[in-house]
Amino acid sequence: MANDDIWILGITMTKFGKHRDKDILDLASEAALAALADGGVTMKDVGVLAVGNLMNANASVGQQLQKQIGQTGIPVYNVTNACATGATALRTAIMSIKAGETSVGMAVGVEKLSGAGLLGVSAPREQTDTWTPSGREGAVLGLDGRVGTENMPGVFAQIGMEYGHRYGGTSFELFAKIAEKNHAHSTLNPLAAYQKRFTLEEIMGDVMIAYPNTRPMCSANCDGAAAAIVVSGEYLKTLSAQQQRRAVKVSASVLTSDPYREGCQILPDVNTLTRRAALQAYDQAGVSPQDLDLVELHDCFATAELVHYDNLMLCEEGNAADFFSSGATWRDGTTPVNVSGGLESKGHPIAATGIANIWEVCHHLRGEAGDRQIADATVGLAHVIGLGSACGIHILERSAA
Repeated sequence: MANDDIWILGITMTKFGKHRDKDILDLASEAALAALADGGVTMKDVGVLAVGNLMNANASVGQQLQKQIGQTGIPVYNVTNACATGATALRTAIMSIKAGETSVGMAVGVEKLSGAGLLGVSAPREQTDTWTPSGREGAVLGLDGRVGTENMPGVFAQIGMEYGHRYGGTSFELFAKIAEKNHAHSTLNPLAAYQKRFTLEEIMGDVMIAYPNTRPMCSANCDGAAAAIVVSGEYLKTLSAQQQRRAVKVSASVLTSDPYREGCQILPDVNTLTRRAALQAYDQAGVSPQDLDLVELHDCFATAELVHYDNLMLCEEGNAADFFSSGATWRDGTTPVNVSGGLESKGHPIAATGIANIWEVCHHLRGEAGDRQIADATVGLAHVIGLGSACGIHILERSAA
């Protein structure tokens, strides 16, 4: 029988940063065991395991994780979906419960990325203007460095500049102020990779990575893991009053990809698939953007955060610059965004990010966020996007128990 009610029973993240003495299985095990303990269950209770990992070339990381935390013969899904990998792993566990296959699922995201650098390594290309068509990928000449860039800093710089060109109101200083906010928020998050407040002058005067994003305006590659235990509503009723009180309802779980648009054949279109995912999520949850008490969105770069204010309909279309300038997205504003410090401070171990964003929202809804707690938070949204492209959105609500 299908289960429509889904709850996050346990959730955790490791400290993000450099973990030279731990590999991905160490980090994944730490997060998974802590999530089980947080939910008050064991591996014997779990009926499905979904593990996300993108960069470490380990095709059976889920099965190897089982050897550390308990091999019980359950189905294991190894998930990759760009920066939406963690959210996709969680959605995989949720769908198994909704299908009635199990009442308890676990999702884990883990990555080792410290020292990876911002720009990555592009494959060498021949210095020629001619080519021989060869298969799906080789049928056209590579565009990187010719009409733009495929490197993430450049792509999201273009996305931010395109928004400013279309709607106006943006500037180098405005984008820097977004990073200033997120770094200020990070000082209250002990699990963030960086917990340092920067002045606006420091941010604008740092190394330029891809205009208008300087180094503090870019997400921090680091090591880390996050894990969640999800259960059906019926299963939750069998648990203790304390477990029911701390459980967080998953009111919406949405995953989208790019619809065809002419422009997205040249520049990745992070806007359309995010807006479509947001519309679906608000409809599923029966809430509006105005009902959100906090938002953790995918600020891989300061420019990305700005456009996603609009894509998530936190403001009127084209009004993202004024929305930010109003102070709405600071933790004491009307719509706090990235109270965790965001990817720019908390860090971005790719496959862990989607679950870590949900961890942050859950802790506010539980009233367990400490010094950065958003008072009386009842509804929150977690968003991630991975180029390729994939967008995952989860809307979460506080338990009434």
